[in-house]
Amino acid sequence: MHVNRMPRYEILSEEAVATLDRGWRRIVSELGVEFVLPEAVEIFAAAGQDVDGPLVKLDPDFVMEQVAKAPRAFDVQARNPANVIHIGGEHMAFASVYGPPFVREGDVRRDATLADFENFCRLSQHFTQLDSAGGTICEPNDTPLDSRHLDMIYTLQTLTDKPYMGSVTSGPNAADTLRMTEILLGGAEAVDGNPAVISLINVNSPLRYDDRMLAAMFEYVRAGQPVVITPFLLMGAMSPVSIPATLAQQLAEAMAGIALAQLIRPGTPVIFGSFLSNTDMQSGSPSFGTPESAIGLFCTGQLARHYGLPFRSGGGFTSSQTTDAQAAYEAMMTMVPTFLAGVNWVMHSAGWLESGLVSCYEKFIVDIEILRMLQEEFTPLEVDEESLAFGAHEEVGAGGHFLGAVHTLERFRDCFYRPLLSSTENFERWQRNGGDDAAARAGTLWREALEAYEQPALDPAVESQLAEYVRRRRAELGD
Repeated sequence: MHVNRMPRYEILSEEAVATLDRGWRRIVSELGVEFVLPEAVEIFAAAGQDVDGPLVKLDPDFVMEQVAKAPRAFDVQARNPANVIHIGGEHMAFASVYGPPFVREGDVRRDATLADFENFCRLSQHFTQLDSAGGTICEPNDTPLDSRHLDMIYTLQTLTDKPYMGSVTSGPNAADTLRMTEILLGGAEAVDGNPAVISLINVNSPLRYDDRMLAAMFEYVRAGQPVVITPFLLMGAMSPVSIPATLAQQLAEAMAGIALAQLIRPGTPVIFGSFLSNTDMQSGSPSFGTPESAIGLFCTGQLARHYGLPFRSGGGFTSSQTTDAQAAYEAMMTMVPTFLAGVNWVMHSAGWLESGLVSCYEKFIVDIEILRMLQEEFTPLEVDEESLAFGAHEEVGAGGHFLGAVHTLERFRDCFYRPLLSSTENFERWQRNGGDDAAARAGTLWREALEAYEQPALDPAVESQLAEYVRRRRAELGD
């Protein structure tokens, strides 16, 4: 895991934080939030909150009492103990892209398949810059809809030994994820109350939680598993055309969901989620890698720390249709603020293309290169007498060069960043070697990474139990 000890970039004044605090309090108390699941409404009513059908108006002080029960940091298990991740504080954990129904491979854009899902799991396992493969890295459209969550969880468990994300498309799918996680890690007692699977609970912004997300949330929270409560905010569409107004709405939605999680099971781990960008008001399409999203990211990090919560944001976002300069600079425009803000759980770190519709092999490699560079850049520089290399100056003297100095020969392999993707050749050598641009080199590299991938060992008895569970549940679902 990357530990980011660099100073955080905080842009809100104390007065601004206080204003935003008043803003979300007014939203939850005067407007309220809809919870389209009767069980959720019943829990709020039993806690003395104002309920009218699915609409719940909340006492802000009550909300803060519940939010205070959430841990500031927690660990998430992995079947390989070396890959346990810490969520919170100075730690940053990175997961690959989540959710796209399509895949791009070179010039071909097509429906994603289970084979693609498997490949992205292998790539996520192979590259140490990623701490998790994530969850729905792509949607395998060649598998039955009712049971594909079983295929995805099984693949995450067998092709990687890193933490993974659970299915949230329904309560039963979440329950399947939990049962399979129990099999993987040695039983219910190993999972209940011990974070082992992270799950994304999106708000149907503005100000509504739908029944499917809530049903999944109830399953995970009852088992003490961490949930990422994430308002889905595109300014001008799901929130007002204003960064401050959107931040207040984000706080209202997230705080309401976090309060519910604590009512279900006090002390359950939560991650304050943020998916905040803006809409192109000429086309109606979402925009990514924009200055507005970066400002929102900085503010969200500061607010999450203010309320004592680990947070999720950032990623390698782009609206580009292909792996080009736009894809790279928009991804960097989001990932640099991600590091400056010190995001704890970073989804969509590798592979996101076309506003999240596409998981792209070449973009995956470009994003890994961005991660490699930023993880180096955001590692504090150690300055001591040895690092000043006075002996090297004594050896070389005035007017010489350091190419053959003892200090250089002893350290050059480890001292400088070694590019994975960038070309450092001169023009003539680059031309002789084929003249490939970065996208073409990325196409070569992801294939080489798949060839170098080594599947992590799994106890055959455990693998057999997982396969049997998938077979039995598939039969029960009629698939």
